[in-house]
Formats: sequence, C-alpha cells, structure tokens
Amino acid sequence: MTEAGHHDVFSAIADPTRRQVLGLLAGGERSVTALAGHFTVTRPAVSKHLAILREAGLVTERKIGRERRYRLHAGPLQEVRDWTSHFERFWSEKLNALQKHLEEES
Repeated sequence: MTEAGHHDVFSAIADPTRRQVLGLLAGGERSVTALAGHFTVTRPAVSKHLAILREAGLVTERKIGRERRYRLHAGPLQEVRDWTSHFERFWSEKLNALQKHLEEES
C-alpha cells in the first residue's frame, strides 16, 4: 500500500485472484455473487479483493437496490503498460537472437 488505505496499481494486480477478477470484469459489469462463482474463495474474500481493486482505481461500483455491481476501469493500467513497454525492446532482441540461432541450426 502506498498511502494509508490506498493501494497502488502494481500491488493491486500482484495477486492472481485480483488479476482474474479484472479479466472477468473486462467482459462486463458483474455482481459480487456472480464473481464469487468463479473462485474457490468465499464471497467475503472476493469482496476484499474488490475493495483493493477499487482503492487502486481499477474498478468502480454502483448500487442497484441491495446489490453492488462492479465494472472495470482500465485507465490506471496504463501505468503498468508504460512500465512494461520499456522491456519490449529487451524481449524483441532476445526473441530475434533466438530466431537467428534456430535458423542457423536448421
């Protein structure tokens, strides 16, 4: 966590369950109950993951009657994309070298 009660994007997506939640929300808005059906953890555990994602600005919630529905807000993921883009050149060079090596061996 960065500030008290505020999660940064990197720590929020560090957890595989939270990444899976984001993947599910990429398909559209869902309730906690609908999300929880995809996991072996309890509904309250999914709610805690959603709270962390919400604090990081990665999901928004709206209340419809007694149900809370969550939606992906992907904007903060741009920070992750910007950071990882610095490594694209590294991987491109490595893959090109591997391809050259394989072509030379054939």
